[in-house]
Amino acid sequence: MSSATGSLATLLLGDARLPTGGHTQSGGLEPALLAGMPSGDIPAYLTTRLRTATLVDAATAVVALRVLLAGGPLEPVEQAWAARTPSHVVRQASVELGRGYERLLARLTEERDVRSGQVRRGAPRPIAIARIAARLDVSATDLARVICHDDVQSVCAAALKLAPLDPVDTVVWALEVAPLVEQIVVQVADLRTPADIPAPAAPAAEIWQHAHATARRRLFRA
Repeated sequence: MSSATGSLATLLLGDARLPTGGHTQSGGLEPALLAGMPSGDIPAYLTTRLRTATLVDAATAVVALRVLLAGGPLEPVEQAWAARTPSHVVRQASVELGRGYERLLARLTEERDVRSGQVRRGAPRPIAIARIAARLDVSATDLARVICHDDVQSVCAAALKLAPLDPVDTVVWALEVAPLVEQIVVQVADLRTPADIPAPAAPAAEIWQHAHATARRRLFRA
């Protein structure tokens, strides 16, 4: 693949029109609002998510990409991600998103392609998207930025369905967290081993998502 392919692939992976099922996810925002978090706290929630769950996913994706390009096994990377994502509800939501990326990868390459890694059914989102990045020559820096962008836009898009907001507000939120996104990109871009993946925690968000999983009235799956 050429560098031009990698640049275009980065844009495609960050496009909400890519059919991965991301429209079914709120980035944990719906559970937070159902638990009583006021809508005025959404920008703070967005920042907290970037510093915790998003950071773990971005780091995991970068490490998975490096392991894939070196021909190593993905299992230790996925195990490290799971250890840093203790909620089975959150892990399952990530696997659901991963299926969409796996479907795309299946159309791009045959499973014996060594650069796409081992056959992975049920891989979480950061592992699945790393496999596509390896196939399409997306750089580690761009991959980390795509993960952050996807999380930010998931929360912002969900906010418009869950709260009475001006759509311009969510654009402003996305721009306001751009410096933090770049900090995370720099933080994870050079990571190489599963042990390098940070391990921040967001226990309140996990508790909210557990309650959300059994809610009878909800717009999003997670």
